Amino acid sequence: MTYEETVTYLYNSTPVFEHVGAAAYKEGLDNSLALDAHFHHPHRQYRTIHVAGTNGKGSCSHTIAAILQAQGYRVGLYTSPHLADFRERIRVNGEMIPKQEVVDFVEQERGFFEPLHPSFFELTTALAFQYFAQCKVDVAVIEVGLGGRLDCTNIITPELSIITNISKDHTQFLGDTLAKIANEKAGIIKAGVPVVVGETTAETRAVFEAKAQAVKAPLFFAEETDELLQAVSRAQGGYTYTTRSWGSFNGALGGNYQLCNTRTILCALKHLGITDCKAVHTGFAQVCELTGLTGRWQKLGDHPTVICDTGHNVAGWTYLSKQLCAQPCRQRHIVFGMVDDKDIDQVMTLLPKEAIYYWTQATTHRAIPVGVVMEKGKAHGLQGAPYPTVTAAYLAAKAAATPEDFIFVGGSSYVVADLLTEN
Repeated sequence: MTYEETVTYLYNSTPVFEHVGAAAYKEGLDNSLALDAHFHHPHRQYRTIHVAGTNGKGSCSHTIAAILQAQGYRVGLYTSPHLADFRERIRVNGEMIPKQEVVDFVEQERGFFEPLHPSFFELTTALAFQYFAQCKVDVAVIEVGLGGRLDCTNIITPELSIITNISKDHTQFLGDTLAKIANEKAGIIKAGVPVVVGETTAETRAVFEAKAQAVKAPLFFAEETDELLQAVSRAQGGYTYTTRSWGSFNGALGGNYQLCNTRTILCALKHLGITDCKAVHTGFAQVCELTGLTGRWQKLGDHPTVICDTGHNVAGWTYLSKQLCAQPCRQRHIVFGMVDDKDIDQVMTLLPKEAIYYWTQATTHRAIPVGVVMEKGKAHGLQGAPYPTVTAAYLAAKAAATPEDFIFVGGSSYVVADLLTEN
């Protein structure tokens, strides 16, 4: 098979959550453990850092990986979903897994895994762990796919567990209260393994404290540390941070939500014993170049300013809406679409009322039809027109915008993926 044929096979023969949603979700670790045993437990050949949470997992995972790379380590990075290329999920020192490795894995191992009927994510995780061992990485940063307790990445015993935050998302799998969701995320806490929690509420904090105490895991709350002393927004994007332990440096990632992520990262670095200021400075400043991260308040153009962001749920939009409203411009143009397991009505209450909207839908079966999105927008007093594709909506926004305007594209990772793939 060619690489393209192999990826098509993976999408068509294994349930893919990004494409079909709940039908792809498999509860339990049986398949993951079977695959792990078949490959002789490859994740035991290198150290790991495990990252869970509702929002911020990607930014935290990529930044920590970038800092470790800057220290001279050979670093594996496993994240999801991808935006433009399946291979974005599996990287070593920022380089995507070669196409031939994906082809060889499927061709050589399908005789074993096909009878198991694994999910797409189960199979991809096995591929990542095996590839990292093959590449002899020193450490791998592993992002949880969904939840934590029953996520197929949860077969590892890491050096450090990180839980960024808890908000209501994927409630059909994880529970309909913050405490229930926190319990699922807390499932990555292992006996004796330190855990850093980024943000808490009274409801979630109690869950983390009980779990950590039960397994004797040292527990640290980033909100209670004073590592981040100051953050100043930079005109060219990102922030200048002043920290207690690593001095002052620039962070490339924009978005108001990055302040919370940075506190979490700094707390994690403290408990990983990372004291190399130069590596920390380089990792924060060059995270996108070192790891290939995209889609986090990413600037795509000037005059008009064009920004895209993968924020896709209420917690994410709580930050994004404030930043959109604070953006200086003559007129805001917002290209917007969502997928069917998100609280679109609640997100709509956060969207700027005075913007012009370009309603659209991404190329995924889970996309809310553009007509439905438009009607929801009207019900919330938002004005705009429907467009059948993200590209059509984006081109319409660009055609209407003046150099003093601001264009935002988002609402879903898949909307951003279509934008970055097709434009």
